[in-house]
Amino acid sequence: MTDPISDFLTRLRNASKAKKAETSAPHSNMKESIAAILKADGFISDFSIGADEKGHKTLVVTLKYVNESPAITNLTRVSTPGRRLYYRYSEIPRVLNGLGISILSTSRGLMNNQDCLRNKVGGELICNVW
Repeated sequence: MTDPISDFLTRLRNASKAKKAETSAPHSNMKESIAAILKADGFISDFSIGADEKGHKTLVVTLKYVNESPAITNLTRVSTPGRRLYYRYSEIPRVLNGLGISILSTSRGLMNNQDCLRNKVGGELICNVW
């Protein structure tokens, strides 16, 4: 697998469109941070760290639904391994005129676009969620 973050986002997108209760993915610290941001902004209900039958760590994400429709309408991967996109804090693009969030990898860890503006820090734009 060349892009594990894209695989994680695709698992979330597919599970929400299929109206699954939860989905799992191999664990990494970056995926855990993305799940924490999605939980804080209300896009998922919860996440936990478990183990599969071989003993490898997995990240189990419980999806959130509002009136039988998924809270995650769409997830798009912006920065890819072949094309990294970096933004200053003043240049971070808005998602759906402020209704969605952007997740950025900064020198202070992963942050959403509002936290980047508040802390005046830029970084690599990982994905957009709405």
